[in-house]
Amino acid sequence: MRRQLTAILLIGVLAGCGSGAGKAPGAAQGGRTEITLWQQKFTDQEDAWYKKAVAAFNKAQDKIVLKHQIVPADVWDQKMKAAQAAGKAPDVYTLNYNKVPGFARTGQIQSLERLIPADKWTGLQESVVGSIQYKGQKYAYPMLVEPSAVLFYRKDLFAQAGLDPNRPPATWAELIDYGKRLTTKEVSGVVTAGTAVDMAWSTWGLQWNAAGHLPISDDWSASQATDPKYRQLLQVYQTLYQQGIMPKQPLAPYADANPMGQGKAAMMVCGSWAAGVLLSDYPKMVPNIGAAALPSFDGDPAKPTATLGGWTLVVDAKSKNPQAAADFVAWLLAGDTTLLVDFFKTTKFSKYSPRAAVADAVKNDPAAAENPWAKTIEEQVVAHAKPEPTYDWAISLAFGKAIEKALQGKDIDAALKAADAEIKDFIAKNDLAGQGSGS
Repeated sequence: MRRQLTAILLIGVLAGCGSGAGKAPGAAQGGRTEITLWQQKFTDQEDAWYKKAVAAFNKAQDKIVLKHQIVPADVWDQKMKAAQAAGKAPDVYTLNYNKVPGFARTGQIQSLERLIPADKWTGLQESVVGSIQYKGQKYAYPMLVEPSAVLFYRKDLFAQAGLDPNRPPATWAELIDYGKRLTTKEVSGVVTAGTAVDMAWSTWGLQWNAAGHLPISDDWSASQATDPKYRQLLQVYQTLYQQGIMPKQPLAPYADANPMGQGKAAMMVCGSWAAGVLLSDYPKMVPNIGAAALPSFDGDPAKPTATLGGWTLVVDAKSKNPQAAADFVAWLLAGDTTLLVDFFKTTKFSKYSPRAAVADAVKNDPAAAENPWAKTIEEQVVAHAKPEPTYDWAISLAFGKAIEKALQGKDIDAALKAADAEIKDFIAKNDLAGQGSGS
């Protein structure tokens, strides 16, 4: 689940807004139904693409006027709760996969089954469809997937340290060894998540890799945080930190790829979106950078070390014009592929489409060759990644805090026991048993 960086609030109101100023949400403008889209703040390039898409939709038909707002991630929850309480929630909004089932369960979004025709759902990856369902109903339309963890590394620094630049580490033992050899006063051997919040979600794939499951059972009835297999995961972070292989203070939030572009990291763990940043902002560094799957603990490259997150569009449960809202979603994500191919081109092909028609069109676009790591990431990371978990964030944070304690040098078994107790308490207080996908 990608956590966006803090950004300045930007609100863009596009085509058709002038004559409708001051009207209640859903009011008709010259015979056209007005709906609102809230989009979480992404990169400037992605924001510009959304603006272009909204303008194209308003121009393409004469029945709906779509208004558009861009909201920074750090105020999103507060702004959304306030809007919902006041009965002014947007008709359509962006939502990441791991929140979809929970929002459906609590009645915040509505099923799209009756609003979007069946033929519009064809060609979607089955695993992704599973991430947008609740009790057999589809509650979101998927736009993209992006793996949460990829190993980017400096090939030139590998060569200087006597390491083969064409052979990235295959196990965590190797990664630690490489990190020691690559660490200097100016360059950190490994840059990765360094806080409980970032480790809570960026290690989902490694949690799978270490133990073959997540810290809560599939049906959400029991904690699994004290599985001894998790010790190796916490030990890795403790070793990286205590031996100075990773910086004592995070150089940036996990989702920020700038430390690699700035030459401060010999190896960096980040999501696939990092490729877009490196290609756009640090083109001179690109020839010196390689990409590979994050190592597994036992060296098996077929085991997951990343999860697939990404973004969807949903329709608010209280929308006064749900059909108009769903028509926009279908137009944008289930119709002509041209705009979506342009999106993936805009993001330097650092994300992947779960819809076959779009994925094929992207592969046939000559510009796709601009991203030298795209094929490697798709074949070595995306192919083996697990879907993001859909349980409450509190579960992930409890485990993230355990990793942080280990990183700080505290007892690993005690850290796992504390996470176990916190997860058990949350299950009991929120009556989670039986609500998970395995129930």
